[in-house]
Amino acid sequence: MNQNPAVWLREGRLPRVAVLAAPNRPRVASELPKLLPFIEKHAEIVTVDSNFEHDFSECTSDLVIVLGGDGSILQSARQMQNQQRPVLGVNLGKLGFLAAITPESFVALWSEIASGRFEITKHLMLSCEVYRDQERLHSMLGLNEASILGGPPYSMMYIDLNIDSVLATTYACDGLIISTPIGSTAHNLSAGGPILRRNLEAFVVCPISPHTLTMRPVVDTADRVFELRLRTEQTSASVVVDGRVVCHLDESLRVRIARADSVFQLISVPGHDDYQALRDKLGWSGRPRLVE
Repeated sequence: MNQNPAVWLREGRLPRVAVLAAPNRPRVASELPKLLPFIEKHAEIVTVDSNFEHDFSECTSDLVIVLGGDGSILQSARQMQNQQRPVLGVNLGKLGFLAAITPESFVALWSEIASGRFEITKHLMLSCEVYRDQERLHSMLGLNEASILGGPPYSMMYIDLNIDSVLATTYACDGLIISTPIGSTAHNLSAGGPILRRNLEAFVVCPISPHTLTMRPVVDTADRVFELRLRTEQTSASVVVDGRVVCHLDESLRVRIARADSVFQLISVPGHDDYQALRDKLGWSGRPRLVE
């Protein structure tokens, strides 16, 4: 966790804010006009983007407010690319693991945040690149995970995993996930992988339905470089980053996954921490069924 520098306070001005609102969401469309007047009381709004199209390479914003759910947070990270700004997520979706606060809480907290009374937690992001020999064909930034997934006709995949150019193993599995700590509670968790504290500097390598039961998820330092390659022909395999298909994958292609140069910056809200999120969002209620 890092103390917020609040550049605008040192420069004697209001914070410049970009507002990203998830498209085609009735609740977002309803709340957006209600929240904008509260934002304008304590900030200068440089853009209101309801289509996730704003170009951050030309953006002068200090903060980004995202109205939507966790998918909208992922989209904001992808949209900002190498121009990452601190993000405050207002939960107008379902789970709200990253978009942590309600519209009502936002109204109560916004004046303090605009006054610089908050901290920023920096989160690991990944870079996924696809090569044929030495030619880079595709590149995508990810916040949750990069995966190799199959499609119909479904069959087992054989995937070589090299770590720092050394062969670690060949997985026989239905797919393979390499997850960041933030992504550890997403597809990785559903596939049986571990939950990591969100500010750890680590990746999880998690096979999906491995043929050999000793092939368990592995946690490794974020300084490693992971390279994946199909060992055998697979007509329907794809590289997928944060739910988006990067490309079809065949044996001639090599997938390189490593720490991204950029980090995702999430504004820390008082009273919200990792374990509270697990209790509230993932059902860690601490209420085991008692034996009568």
